[in-house]
Amino acid sequence: MDKNSFLQAGHTPTLIAAFLYFDLAFMVWVVLGPLGVGIARDLGLSHAEKGLMVATPVLAGALLRIVMGILVDRLSPKKAAIIGQIIVIAAMFYAWLAGVHSYAEVLVLGVFLGVAGASFAAALPLASRWYPPQHQGTAMGIAGAGNSGTALAALFAPGLAAAFGWTNVFGIVLIPLLVVLVAFCLMARDAPDAPPPKTLGEYLKVLRDPDAWWFMFFYAVTFGGFVGLASSLVIYFNTQYGLDPKTAGFFTAGCVFAGSLVRPIGGNVADRIGGVKSLTVMYLLAALFLAIVSFGLPEAWMALAMFVCAMLALGMGNGAVFQLVPQRFRREIGVMTGLVGMAGGVGGFYLASSLGYSQQLTGSYQAGFLIFAALAVFALIGLTAVKTRWRTTWGAAHLSSAKI
Repeated sequence: MDKNSFLQAGHTPTLIAAFLYFDLAFMVWVVLGPLGVGIARDLGLSHAEKGLMVATPVLAGALLRIVMGILVDRLSPKKAAIIGQIIVIAAMFYAWLAGVHSYAEVLVLGVFLGVAGASFAAALPLASRWYPPQHQGTAMGIAGAGNSGTALAALFAPGLAAAFGWTNVFGIVLIPLLVVLVAFCLMARDAPDAPPPKTLGEYLKVLRDPDAWWFMFFYAVTFGGFVGLASSLVIYFNTQYGLDPKTAGFFTAGCVFAGSLVRPIGGNVADRIGGVKSLTVMYLLAALFLAIVSFGLPEAWMALAMFVCAMLALGMGNGAVFQLVPQRFRREIGVMTGLVGMAGGVGGFYLASSLGYSQQLTGSYQAGFLIFAALAVFALIGLTAVKTRWRTTWGAAHLSSAKI
């Protein structure tokens, strides 16, 4: 990639603002996972309830991405992002002030945290609309690297909870949230050539296109695997290997940082060799490492190594999917980001909740991991089935300057 060409093509302050907003929103989105050991202890939760607790924000975020995607097209990415951030800040402030005293209350909080997960549908169009096709993978990868916020939650939340109590963590995170909100308002700008708002019927038209469903499935595996593991690994390392919450948080942060930091690399690699080739390799690797870890490795560091490898594959896969989406649905990028992001969240909800149920019903996490590994294989089969059509229709060399 020509660095100067990339910097001249778009709007760097907006790209940085999108990353920061995405990063802090994702930190809040998964915060119940790193705090899960303490919450479960104080509220007396079962394995299945722990799984559903960390999965609820993921599912809520998935569904709310549709709403956020519509707001992006009807208002603008910047306005939609600010509205979402204010809602999240208000919910965190109330949880800190009033406290969370029951399983039902923590699930309600999880629904509001889902608004932070919906940030995906605002941050990516905000960045994407500034960049031409040949730089989409890199731009979307940089903005999407904000999912590293999930690592910040795993890195700091357990230690802060041990020092101040898990309820007070909700108040502490308000500080960076407010700082980033102010920075976002000052730095972000909506692209001047945004497509006009669409009717609800036009949104539904997108779902009639088979490619929309393929992208949703592909992202359900890559991002679903990423966020499902990010939400669950603190509890997994605590339950499976007896690690204390702080150490389990460090292990989880290592995994999540790996998956987050390679997302821009995944997008850049997809720009160079094509998203299809990149995804093919990533699905193979993700399935392999998830299958290995499912057998319950004897030492925590061995599991850590396998999870890091799986997260590297999933993170690069996330970047590759969003190198392809803007090529196929550039004018519908707002609603498509919402739809594809929703599917990714649904995949994360499935993985996080299935791990809890697997442990409760069988006494092992194996079934949850193996089924998700099988989904990666099915995604690879689907990608193989559509790649020739993509490369000879909308992705043909005479129609697009980007590699497919």
